[in-house]
Amino acid sequence: MNNPRLLAGLLFAALLSGGARAVGETPTVLTLEEIFESAEANSAQLRPSFSAEEEARREISVARSQRLPDINASVSVSYIGDGFTTKRNFSDYQLAPIPHLGTGMGVTVTQPVYTGGAISNAIDLAELKSTAARYATDFQRDNIRFQLTGYYLDIYKYSNLRTVVEQNLELARKVLDDMHARFEQGTALRNDITRYELLVENLKLQLIKIDNMLDILNNNLVVTAGLPQGTVVRPDSTILARSLSRGGEGLWQEQAADNAPSLKLARSAVDISRKAESLVRSERLPKIGIQAGWTLDGPILVEVPPIDRNLSYWYVGLNISYNLSSLYKSNKSLAKSRAATRHSLEQYDATAENVATAVRSDYIRYLEAYEELNTRNKSVELAERNYNTTFTRYSADMALITDMLDAANSKLDADQQLVNARINIIYYYYKLLFTSGTI
Repeated sequence: MNNPRLLAGLLFAALLSGGARAVGETPTVLTLEEIFESAEANSAQLRPSFSAEEEARREISVARSQRLPDINASVSVSYIGDGFTTKRNFSDYQLAPIPHLGTGMGVTVTQPVYTGGAISNAIDLAELKSTAARYATDFQRDNIRFQLTGYYLDIYKYSNLRTVVEQNLELARKVLDDMHARFEQGTALRNDITRYELLVENLKLQLIKIDNMLDILNNNLVVTAGLPQGTVVRPDSTILARSLSRGGEGLWQEQAADNAPSLKLARSAVDISRKAESLVRSERLPKIGIQAGWTLDGPILVEVPPIDRNLSYWYVGLNISYNLSSLYKSNKSLAKSRAATRHSLEQYDATAENVATAVRSDYIRYLEAYEELNTRNKSVELAERNYNTTFTRYSADMALITDMLDAANSKLDADQQLVNARINIIYYYYKLLFTSGTI
């Protein structure tokens, strides 16, 4: 974590987490990018992906080690019993004394020279799996970032919604105070007051539900991003003022084709299947290696009587082997590998189709969010005008309490929908970033 502002904010939140709740929590203003940075460094959901990457990188070293020579050394000590000789019909038995202490030492070095591509293909396969592990990490990172974006924008939405409900609650209380005054003057009915008191209680209940939802969302965000416990996140208010890209669908489709982690994973699966196919083919080719060895054995038992001396010799040569059974055994493995390659290619085509469809859907929703915002702005203007007109008419005894309730509910609904419309633009923009792999 190399952002000084973020680090200072998190340390401050951590210091306050033990006692801030007792006197009121202090919200920490964090941008969405700072949330992403914290998740990159601290999210428990990303650690398994990093571990899988490390494991895949180690596998490359294991595969490369197959290029090194094989060295086998042996040392043996044995007790050799006396032997005997007979004629071929097992007559004329004669004892054959043999030196009882048997010793042996040997060293064999084999350097692979040609393995039919088995070693190089195994290394390539390990490297492809390492690349796939990295793409899997990118995919998990993008999922976490989009999940955090949802929490973050929901906190923003419900925070603004709380402000809207509070403002409407304040207006409702003012109207209720006016009703009480009118009731004292005999110009308002008790039933009218009761109905508006019900509106006030409903608004209070909304505030409780909003506070509970904010607590849940904040906890989800803090845990997922790996922030210190007790941190209360306040979204950056400038997020709605950002200049967002309005590029055409073609640009988003190009970015998705190049960057979508799901497509990269599908491509990696195709490459891995093809390399596995090559690895199976290498089983049909001969294996050639340079071999050198040295042995020291005693006593010499090939002579009769045995010679109580050590025999040492060394050798250097080529070792050529060919597994003849691979000619009829590898056919089934090769057919299976080819089927796996076809499956990977078909899976890639299906993934590409899904990504392109998702990009188009998100792009349409993104443009629709702008149209909705224009409509909601006009709705708020009309609802505000209707509320003011109705309140004036009600104050002049020209409107009923039901008219006031309808106007208040319409204004509340319009204000809430406007908040949602503003957030939807940001949401669908980040949804496009997520789908195209550029979040």
